[in-house]
Order: sequence, then C-alpha cells, then structure tokens
Amino acid sequence: MNIVEVFRQAIDSLRANKLRSSLTLLAIAVGVFAIISANTAVLVLDTYFKDTLSLMGGDVITVSKFPAINMGGENWDEIRNRKDITVDQMERLHELSRQASEVGPNRTYRTTRVSYGEEETEPNINIRGGNQYYLSNNAYEIEVGRNFSAEDIDYSRPVTIIGADVKSALFEQEEALGKTIRVEGRPYTIIGVTEAKGNVFGQTLDRFVVMPYSTLEGVYGRNQNIGIQVRAGSVEKLDAVIDEVTGILRAIRKVSPESSNDFEISTNESLGSVFDSFTGVLYLIGFVVGGVVLLGAGIGVMNIMLVSVTERTREIGIRKAVGATRKAIVSQFLMESIAICQIGGIVGILLGAALGNGAAIWLESGVVIPWSSAIGGVIGMTVVGVLFGVYPAFKAARLDPIESLRYE
Repeated sequence: MNIVEVFRQAIDSLRANKLRSSLTLLAIAVGVFAIISANTAVLVLDTYFKDTLSLMGGDVITVSKFPAINMGGENWDEIRNRKDITVDQMERLHELSRQASEVGPNRTYRTTRVSYGEEETEPNINIRGGNQYYLSNNAYEIEVGRNFSAEDIDYSRPVTIIGADVKSALFEQEEALGKTIRVEGRPYTIIGVTEAKGNVFGQTLDRFVVMPYSTLEGVYGRNQNIGIQVRAGSVEKLDAVIDEVTGILRAIRKVSPESSNDFEISTNESLGSVFDSFTGVLYLIGFVVGGVVLLGAGIGVMNIMLVSVTERTREIGIRKAVGATRKAIVSQFLMESIAICQIGGIVGILLGAALGNGAAIWLESGVVIPWSSAIGGVIGMTVVGVLFGVYPAFKAARLDPIESLRYE
C-alpha cells in the first residue's frame, strides 16, 4: 500500500468523525504549537541579541561595578557594597596598561531635556560622558562633523556630539553642526552628529548627547561610579588584556589576594554565554510544556485509533478474507496513526512559527525559520504516531477474520 493511499484513507477516516478527529488534531497541534512558538521566539531573541552585541566590537571589554546581566544567584549584599569605579581609577588603568588601547569611560549622568532656541526635546535624552574613544568603543559613526580630540578632553571644552534622534528633534529644518544647545541651562557647541543605529528591544540607541567626561566632572562631580571600556586591539589578544586589566584594577582598588574581584568584566562572548544559558531555560520550559500536551495528544491518538479499529472490524475481516496479511493490516493502521499526527504537527509548526516571529516584528528584527525545530517536530510526530498507534494496529491485525465478517 503506497503512502498516498494511506493518507487518503486517513483523511477519509478523519472526515467520517469530524468532531472526534478535530479534537484529536487540536490536541496534537497545540502541543507542537507550544514547542515551536517558544523555540521560534527564543531563536528570534537569540539572533537579535547577538546582532545587537555585534554592534560593539568583539574586542571591547567593559568593566563595571555590577554584573551586566543579572541571572540570579549572586551575593547581592556583597555586590551592593562594592566601591565605585571612578574616573581616577580609569585614568590610572590607562597609564599602567601596556596592552589595552582606547580606554574610556561609559557613564550616563542624567536623563533630561535638551533645548535649542525655542525648540526643546522630551525629558528623555541621556547625558553621557566620554572621551575620544567613546564612539568607536560603542560602534557609533560620525555622520557630519568630527569626533572629540585629546585637547577637548584635556581642556574640558564645552562641546558635544549628538545622536540622530536629538538632531531630528531640534534641527529638522537646519544644520546642527556648530549650533549651541543647552543642557540644564549650560551651553554646549555641537561638533558632530552620529549616524542612526536604530532600536534594541524597542529602545532607541540614538537619544543621547555625549560631552567630554572632564567637562561633566565640573557639573556633576568627579567621584561618581562609571563604567570603563577597553579595546584589546584584536579578539586574539582578548584574554591577555583581560588578565592585565584584572591585575591592574585589583592593585588600584587594593583587593586582597584571597578575595574575589570587586568589579565585573564582560565581553560580547561572556554576555552571549550568559544569554545562552537563559535561552536554554526557555527552550527547556517550552519542551516540557509541549511534551506534557503531546503526551495527552498521544493518548488521544491511541483512543481514536482503537475506536477506528472497532468501527472498521468488518472492513478488516474482508481485507483478511481476500488475502491481506497481518503485516499489511499493521502497516495500514500504523501509517494512519502517523498521518493523523503529521497533519496536526504541520498545523502546529506553521502556527507556532507564525506566532514566534511576532517577536521579530515587535523587535523590528529579521524573520527566522526554526528549521531544526520544524524537522524535529516532524520526526517527533512520527515517533508519537508509532508509539501510540502500534497497539491499535496490532489489535486490528489479531482480529479473527471469521468473527470480523460476522461483526455488525
């Protein structure tokens, strides 16, 4: 019996019992849907997160007081009591390091309004402090104007580089370069505008103004907690630079030899591994939930096949009377069980992939196709069909042909 004929008989059997078949197919589809939708959504997040990390160079190291991603389990009493990372420590690190390059601060001092003449932004502009390495360490490109110079930093000049969102809010009809904006009443001259980078998790990356950190020290104070960004120069030098930075900072911060670091060092790779562990948990939850639903669906498949065997007893008797072997009967009912599972599985895969990619639309990311999950779903549905269809198939094959022909 060929596969086309088996599927045709399976469809005919489903049509003969529409309500019962629909409920069974719904249970199968829901189970596969739960797994595929969860896996697709996690794949979208994983792809988006890695694309976002790629915006920052792979050789950039970030030093911070607190962990970049909180996955739980940390001793937060100890972390909360850590000493701040200060500008003095950053400058000392820059002086002592022999391997690191482009050492700079990464600090958001305020979130406030920015004004130019009669125009004013919403109070959601990040006021950041940086140096001549800030743009490259954060993968920003200058669209017009120039970057900070060493003199801008050394002489604490009141200059600024603005993000694309600030430019569109204040300078829709005129050129921004050379204009003076005011931040909390203080004037800053625009020397550059960055190219737009877009959004990450629904949050824009272009709503900021950055000034020399030395300029902002006179406004907000020098002894504030900052992040430090360091460029290794190449991915191959990453481990060596991390070791050097760790040793220098431990000495600067007077960390005793027996104590653990009182700061965090993160890279794209380390952030990616933390995120991978998080997505692994999401994958597991999706598989557990979907597996439980599929177990119930499998029991439903066995039930519908047992009922089908009972209803088709006379048909089975006729087939045996004209020479059908036990193997042929088993194959027929086993393939019908697999066909039912595959139909429900395909529906679940299509709906799950569609819903999971809703996250891609929301994040304005690329649509992903979960090929591995889809192939796994097809294989999984075949296994479910075999496991829960084998007993009804053997039961049909063991029917006595004489008694089957007399069955009404």
